[in-house]
Amino acid sequence: MSNSDTFQIGLCMAGAVSAGAYTAGVMDYLIEALDDWHRRKDAGEDNVPSHNLEIPVIGGASAGGMTGIITAAAIWDPINPVRKLEGNIMSQVSGNKLYHSWVDLVSDNMLNIMLDNGDIRSNGLISALNSDFIERIANRAVKVTGDKPVKREYFSDGLRIFVTVSNLNGMSFSVTFRSNTPKPNNYVITSHNDYICFRLCNSEDDYRKDGWIPLNFSSNLNTDLAKQAAMATGAFPVGLQARKIKRDSRYLNDLDWFSHITRQAGNPFKGDIETINVDGGMINNEPFENVRKVLMETTGQTNPEDFQNYDRFNSTVLMIDPFPSSNSAFKGTTGLTSVVGHTLGAMINQSRVKPSVLVDTMDSNKAGQFLISPARYSKDKLIEGPKAIACGSLDGFGGFISKEFRIHDFFLGRANCEKFLRDHFTVPAGTNNPIFKDGYSAISDKTPFTSLKDGGLQIIPIFTPRTSGIYMPVFKNGKPWPTVNEDYLNSYRKMIKNRVEEVVMNFTDYSTFAKGMLWLTSRLIINNKVADSVLNTLKKSLTEHELLK
Repeated sequence: MSNSDTFQIGLCMAGAVSAGAYTAGVMDYLIEALDDWHRRKDAGEDNVPSHNLEIPVIGGASAGGMTGIITAAAIWDPINPVRKLEGNIMSQVSGNKLYHSWVDLVSDNMLNIMLDNGDIRSNGLISALNSDFIERIANRAVKVTGDKPVKREYFSDGLRIFVTVSNLNGMSFSVTFRSNTPKPNNYVITSHNDYICFRLCNSEDDYRKDGWIPLNFSSNLNTDLAKQAAMATGAFPVGLQARKIKRDSRYLNDLDWFSHITRQAGNPFKGDIETINVDGGMINNEPFENVRKVLMETTGQTNPEDFQNYDRFNSTVLMIDPFPSSNSAFKGTTGLTSVVGHTLGAMINQSRVKPSVLVDTMDSNKAGQFLISPARYSKDKLIEGPKAIACGSLDGFGGFISKEFRIHDFFLGRANCEKFLRDHFTVPAGTNNPIFKDGYSAISDKTPFTSLKDGGLQIIPIFTPRTSGIYMPVFKNGKPWPTVNEDYLNSYRKMIKNRVEEVVMNFTDYSTFAKGMLWLTSRLIINNKVADSVLNTLKKSLTEHELLK
């Protein structure tokens, strides 16, 4: 594939918890659209734009990182897009890894799974919620039937995939100061922002000594490490189980992103490195600057003025974010519960501040970054952001309450991706960019590929006709927006109480007498209050998102 006629897209997938169902829907439609375009080009059809597109890198955090690895495994086999659900909408769709992993999960009713105490009885207290199901999903997600990825020219040979993790061990390096102490290099800095990076390849011999771990799903080359990385990046702190990762030190020493810790500091890692890791979104929730670095390396375009200019850019970052940040009034207090609740939010918000790229991203007319985020209409009113998705309730955990929530968000992701590709992922109609100017030069009627928003030309041409509405299943309530009722939530009061009791009793060691008193107290007072508090929180959040009837 010629670089002169090839446009590169780096995919960046932000954290989302259960709203990974939305990201999965976006990816399902994106792959369908690209497959359709390339099928038409290969068949020599008329009126098909001739430029090429390539995806060299997928990077993500938390649910986005998990979706990136699922996508990397999915492309080894045919992918049957989930355009609509026939018959019982609750039926599983095992033939589509994206849908099966994020919508089906392991049960229609995930509350029964996540409140079960079997994990505590077998392993002790490792997380507030039972997260054993995550490994079951990961095990099946990395299994492939093909010997090599299905031919899809738009995925680069040697596709790179990376996830962010919050490394609790940290990686320490010292900084030398002129000082009054005899050891001027005693100023130690510890970085917890970690990356686990993979490259699809044939064998270990393909390692390029650059920190990108060779990955082959067919031969199981580092497949288990990829599985562990996927689970680690999604290990929501306290709520879900933290994960151990063991890596050969060369993968850290060789990675340029760690050079300030290893090579520049003269402090290389040695042997196998084992770390305890939690949610990558806690520190780096939208790693688009790292995606950009890979694009700069693969395209050779390093001048920001070039990759932010529609006439000169040859790559862009496409971010999928179910929870785009928004400006809202702070309602916290100095009370402990308020401070604890807002601290994690402050950390995540601060992780989004990336000074080196802020100036460029403030101008929406620049070409270096695009965003797909939730948007839907309700009674002709546009709803955007977390309240546009059913999984947006409970700070992203809402999707575990009802499979219908996840189904809705998957199909909204598909619909939003289609609208984005048609009308927003465009270049100006009169562009002098040679990739698109030449690609559309033989198209006599560009109308089908023209944005209704700004008259621009589609970067990824869409061939299906526009429809007046989007496909969305009709849910149990007879509407295209799912809901649950209070009786359904109240039925979990006993399970919540039992989970709280197990968590409290296993939280620390007590004498037999103290443990007995704690058990009695928790039985009579604590469990009831916590269960009521949890249920009230569930109902409040679902009410705010119009998900409770």
